[in-house]
Amino acid sequence: MLTCKQVSQLISQSLDRPLTLTNRIQLKVHLVMCDACTRFKKQMQLLQVAVHRLRRQTESDSSIILSEAAKTRISHTVASKQQ
Repeated sequence: MLTCKQVSQLISQSLDRPLTLTNRIQLKVHLVMCDACTRFKKQMQLLQVAVHRLRRQTESDSSIILSEAAKTRISHTVASKQQ
């Protein structure tokens, strides 16, 4: 049985990549029994939706202007945090 800490890590990972079949089963079993982790999963999903909406809005907003250097710094920072 997975701990809540392990489940929270799996939930976070599942937002970035598909989980293995074993991990998906372990996660589902834990979520059936744990209300706290189920709430955490819902919160993470809501945050993911909000970030995607914000990204779409800012990408189409012509009033937001960044230099190429700023875009590069942001891109490198995001990439380094994902590793």
